[in-house]
Amino acid sequence: MTATDVLTPEHPAAAGREVHVDLLVVGAGPAGLYAAYYAGFRGLRTAVVDSLPEPGGQVTALYPEKLIHDVAGFPGVKGRDLVADLVQQAARFDPVYVLGEQSETLTNEAGERPRAGDRLVVTTDRGTRVHCGAVVVTGGIGTFTPRPLPGGDRWEGRGLTYVVRELAAHAGQDVVIVGGGDSAVDWALALEDVAASVTLVHRRRQFRAHAASVADVQRGRTVVVTDAQVSGLEGDDRLHTVHVRAKDGTVTPHRAQAIIAALGFTADIGPLERWGVDTADRRIVVDTAMRTNVAGVYSAGDITEYAGKVRLIAVGFGEAATAVNNAATYLDPDQPLFPGHSSDDPAGIGAAASA
Repeated sequence: MTATDVLTPEHPAAAGREVHVDLLVVGAGPAGLYAAYYAGFRGLRTAVVDSLPEPGGQVTALYPEKLIHDVAGFPGVKGRDLVADLVQQAARFDPVYVLGEQSETLTNEAGERPRAGDRLVVTTDRGTRVHCGAVVVTGGIGTFTPRPLPGGDRWEGRGLTYVVRELAAHAGQDVVIVGGGDSAVDWALALEDVAASVTLVHRRRQFRAHAASVADVQRGRTVVVTDAQVSGLEGDDRLHTVHVRAKDGTVTPHRAQAIIAALGFTADIGPLERWGVDTADRRIVVDTAMRTNVAGVYSAGDITEYAGKVRLIAVGFGEAATAVNNAATYLDPDQPLFPGHSSDDPAGIGAAASA
């Protein structure tokens, strides 16, 4: 199964239908996909809802071509390849995907605020009702919108992009990247051997990106311009020049057929805040079992908040397993919290758990 072999909004089992499962995973990013696999391993019939039209969350939407280095066992793996492998891993247990729909309301079967032990119903913005015993929210940073490049509106589709979906699209181009975070630096490194030239512009002297990546880009072919900002874009039907203003007011033109604005994103967890879950700074507060304050609702991944939280994909995988295991015991107190290692039962623990 590949990342495209899933339910889309046009699939007859998607919008406006009733879906009955044991566990609902809200969010189809890496943590959500791993949660879907692990729930299947625990013998739980699972659905996955995501507002994006394909699985992968931020990885698919924002940096499918970027190499990810913080997943154990992979010196470096492209975002799209990691997502494809996670989808394939979960496919063993046939989760139901409801994509292109945003989770809106959480109630019990009677349409009321749920209480402990109630069967839950999550309704999407397209009218799909998912009936489940528990929910694991893995919504990353929620709904995310790129921070715009000032004055760049009319250049979208004419050279300005906010995401690198295909490195090959910039082959032979002069590329200017704006930003000082991990995405900006990683894209500069990835494009050095693809583009004709790469210029990285950051308004500060210090970068927010990982120090090792910054050192790599400073040693490479990328022209690094700090203490400067883009002051204007120039072109006809397509972009051909980016003007960069230094702190002293000097403006330097840079030839460019593409400008990538990696200025970060604004996040909004939207309807989830109306579910009654405790939040802090638009993130869901959980305990060590990944429980929220709402009975039957758990959370994992970047959207969670607790003391000492570290936002890495690798951490999200562990949180997803913790959330699913605790949800399994909530659904059936007779089940063990830790069912054993997946390698202990090549046939899948689902057969024993559902017997």
